[in-house]
Amino acid sequence: MAWSEKLKLNKQLVRSITDAGYLAPTAIQLKSLSRIIGGQDLIAVGLDGCGKTTTYILAVLNRLKHTSEGVPHVLILVPDKDQVLEVINQFELLNKNKQVLIVGLYSAPGTESQMNALADGADIVVATPDRARAIYLKLGLNLNKIDLLIIDDAEQIVKQGLQLPVAELANSITKCQHLVFTTVIHDKLNKMIAPFMKMPAIVEVEDIAETELQTYPQLLYHVPNFGTKLNLLNLFMQDDELFTKTVVFVNTRQTAEKIYKTLQNRQKTSVALLRSWSVEFNGFKEIDDFKQSPQSSVLIIANENVGSSELNKIPFLIHFELPEEKEIFIERIVNNKPSNDDEILAITFTTDLELSMVRKVEQAIGQKIPVAELPEDLVVEKERKAIESEEKQSSKKAAAAPIAGEAFHQKKASNLKTYNYGAGTKAKMTNKKKH
Repeated sequence: MAWSEKLKLNKQLVRSITDAGYLAPTAIQLKSLSRIIGGQDLIAVGLDGCGKTTTYILAVLNRLKHTSEGVPHVLILVPDKDQVLEVINQFELLNKNKQVLIVGLYSAPGTESQMNALADGADIVVATPDRARAIYLKLGLNLNKIDLLIIDDAEQIVKQGLQLPVAELANSITKCQHLVFTTVIHDKLNKMIAPFMKMPAIVEVEDIAETELQTYPQLLYHVPNFGTKLNLLNLFMQDDELFTKTVVFVNTRQTAEKIYKTLQNRQKTSVALLRSWSVEFNGFKEIDDFKQSPQSSVLIIANENVGSSELNKIPFLIHFELPEEKEIFIERIVNNKPSNDDEILAITFTTDLELSMVRKVEQAIGQKIPVAELPEDLVVEKERKAIESEEKQSSKKAAAAPIAGEAFHQKKASNLKTYNYGAGTKAKMTNKKKH
């Protein structure tokens, strides 16, 4: 399908994008461009490669005037320096109006050069949230005429803990249209954008691979935090009649040690590490040694590349953490030799911050991972910030309320200070007392 007039793009922009090799709009562009051009706040959800960045670049170029004002009208927030440069390169590829000025803001030694670039004039600013906020506080970034705020790869911005600068920048803009592009929507992301998004439309596209890989049966447990993951693992491991042999995958030695010590309180000698790095921990050099050990039921593997061929005949494969590369995860759960004798279940624990990796895995394997209900007796840990907030509120209440039995007496009416004398009056009263 060629670029349709229904998308309301100007003819020069259509020629530019066609010359660049984009012969037809993607699904996300078909669903979102007309809404964006119409002025609606929008949340666009799609995996990498679906055309999210190109979507908002087309919307921006379509709305800018031919002559540059030199004052920013568009602010685009992205997670890091590399993406700032990528977005600017994409603008340069599609923008035929060379009068449009684009400035990038990102972490670099000093801020003077970037502030000077803004002072020379900018129609579009592409920035990381922390650097944009820093320059704004130095009065170097003018937000008075911003009429379009775009947050790209929003889930990565949340993962990096940059919610506060995003919120401060958004609240500093008087009135504008807001666009959020993300791989996944979750509670932490919603909490960041809720204060400034105005009844946004949500556009979501799914790009699942046409070829479905043969994997072990899978289950996904979505929990709020690390502490709840630990509670869930402990709950599962208590059923030693079911979980006779289990491999637990983690990304770091620190996490492995934490799980080992927690499980050892109950499991005692049945917990081990693969290729243990300390005499303090039980360990096995090879996975086959763990399979043959009658005493050991849990093997913790920290950041090791282990293929599915080594994991056969182990009933439960639990990913406590998802690896940074989806290929490592897929290699562990793919079933190269399916048979009725293989009763292996792959279980994945995920928090909000790991959901984007889950979506990438689902795209690659060509199937959705079924989401399981959390057990009723699972203890859900509170977030640390929520606990600190509750402690502060309780301490304030405790300080405000008088403690029973405390030496506290109401002042007599004659002793109550219901006046406020001036300095001159106080001096006269002092002199009278002396005579």
